Amino acid sequence: MLIDVHAHLFTPGMLNRHPFWGPFMKPQGLTVGHFSLGTKQPVKAANDAEAEANLLARMTHAARLEIMAQRGVDKLVLSTPSHAFMYWAGEFGNEYARICNDELSAFCRVMPDKFDFWAHANLADPEAAVEEIDRAVRVLGAKGLCVGGTNFAGIQTYDERLFPVWARLAELDVPIMVHGFNQSIYLGERHHEDRFETSSIIGDCVDETLFFWYLICSGALDAYPSLKTYITHAGGMAVFQLGRLSDLNSVMAPDSRNQRPVMDYMKNFYFDLDLHHPALRRAVAEVVGPDQLLYGTNFGGAYDYGDLTAGIDLSDADREKIRSGNAINLLKIETPQAAEAA
Repeated sequence: MLIDVHAHLFTPGMLNRHPFWGPFMKPQGLTVGHFSLGTKQPVKAANDAEAEANLLARMTHAARLEIMAQRGVDKLVLSTPSHAFMYWAGEFGNEYARICNDELSAFCRVMPDKFDFWAHANLADPEAAVEEIDRAVRVLGAKGLCVGGTNFAGIQTYDERLFPVWARLAELDVPIMVHGFNQSIYLGERHHEDRFETSSIIGDCVDETLFFWYLICSGALDAYPSLKTYITHAGGMAVFQLGRLSDLNSVMAPDSRNQRPVMDYMKNFYFDLDLHHPALRRAVAEVVGPDQLLYGTNFGGAYDYGDLTAGIDLSDADREKIRSGNAINLLKIETPQAAEAA
């Protein structure tokens, strides 16, 4: 079985919800406020309506199932696209979180054997986020919470104002999924000063690394030791700089509040193998171990690296853990086999 836990989705109900923040699909790309996600691809739409139709055509159940069949994927776990997290949008951020959860839940209910979803919540308003997380998980069936790496309208991951969010996730026994987002959105009309879309292309991985570092250093995992986190893009740079983070946390960073060595918290983290070269995937698998790896590909996104578990010297049993077993356990995913056993 193959479960891809990193897949984004827009539905018609998730677009055009705010006169300024949108989000809108235009010929020049996805547009949120002043920001438009750039592309080098030829413009394929003559107007906004055509651009939106082209996007949504790739987001239907049938379109997703077609690519899933091509790649041998049995189930997707869907999430709100990171460019539309709306942490920066004030009260609309709370409204949009509710919209996303309702829309994702409705999409998954059509084919629950093929689709599950990560909840969205506005971490810029932690109190409202706690309420929405509770609704999304208990009422709508979300498998966990997808969050940006840090900077939730100025609230950083280490901020104790977020501790009630971590507490509720631990209480519900559901994990976090971490996916960086385009920080240039905060520049408003000056977003073009972020040359080469660096805050998205490189910044996503930086922010994912910061989440790992900030969550540990904040003492959150000492307060909530059962809290689990899955970090996309192979953990950003956290795994590749794990020795540096571990060693220097013990001799520097006097304001860090973690009570144990960094390496002791690795059991709280999961990563994927979303890297372009087998040698890098092999390194992550060796450092992290097969029990802490999930299968995530940014399904249907800008790149496809093929089977992430192939050619990296994994046993069949370990490949199966990464391809589905760990996700089934971590996200409590129902499978035909489990239903038959029950």
